Amino acid sequence: MGIVTIKEESGTPKYKQIVISIEEAIVNGSLKKGDKLPSLNSIKNQFSLSRDTVLSAFNELKIRGIVQSVVGKGYYVLSEDVGVNQKIFVLFDELNSFKEDLYNSFLAALGEKVQVDIFFHHFNPNVFDKLIKDNDGNYSHYVIMPANLMNTEASIKRLPDDKVYILDQVHKELLMYPSVYQNFKKDIYEGLTKGLSLIKSYEKIILLFSDIKQPSGIKEGFEMFCLNNNFKYEIIENLNDRVLSVGELYMLLDDRDLIRVIKRIKVEKLVIAKDIGVISVNDSLLKEIVEGGITTISTDFNLMGKRLAHMIMNNEFAQIENPNNLIVRKSL
Repeated sequence: MGIVTIKEESGTPKYKQIVISIEEAIVNGSLKKGDKLPSLNSIKNQFSLSRDTVLSAFNELKIRGIVQSVVGKGYYVLSEDVGVNQKIFVLFDELNSFKEDLYNSFLAALGEKVQVDIFFHHFNPNVFDKLIKDNDGNYSHYVIMPANLMNTEASIKRLPDDKVYILDQVHKELLMYPSVYQNFKKDIYEGLTKGLSLIKSYEKIILLFSDIKQPSGIKEGFEMFCLNNNFKYEIIENLNDRVLSVGELYMLLDDRDLIRVIKRIKVEKLVIAKDIGVISVNDSLLKEIVEGGITTISTDFNLMGKRLAHMIMNNEFAQIENPNNLIVRKSL
């Protein structure tokens, strides 16, 4: 008896019978990792099936990560884990502590029968495009974090529309996709407004901002807050050669810059909160502890991961704005 068995009287669709046959062959050891599957044409001819029927079966196994196609050679067993129901491609900009929280929350909410592969584009448009191009057709769902990259829609359009989910930043050209996102302009403005009574203790607010990595909405919300409340402010790209002055409040988006500012406060024998205020964006366990606690404006990354997983598992189309809040600690 061959690898594939088709029963005409069965109520199970024929493409699904092919999938089940190959799964059973892997489970009983007839097929092992690296083995070649019967060709598409041989199954088609043996059971008088359409090419599309056999291809549908192979594609289902492919997007679950069970088989892979090799151009000009055929299909091969890639994994013996037939318990995987879905295989998800995740493309982040970079990995940091709060995105790790998001990713772990996402994995936990998906459950054990889903395989997730994570990739990083590091704000490089060529890497972004190549990763999507190389993985088109290999996954059941695609989670994309475009970050600040422009013109990403051309790359994303390669993917099936109903399989794409946008995370964190949603550019106007990507509004047709389901998403879990942050409203950066609104979140920063409202977060600073909630801390207004404490912020008034400082003479000037400095935002450390990178146009390459940071959402423009953060700068827009910051500027709107400062202008509406008549605060002196400055936006700088880095801390190079900067001398901290009493009465300054620093708003920091990068954890490395946070550590640099804290170090300079100590070197210059200033007192955090009293002489120099600090607000950080994106909360983490580290910020609960450092210097007695760092004030943050942050979304709930655990909730973001759970909501994304729920959308995927329920095949739900939604565009969800994730909540954001000011967490006041001793640095302000």
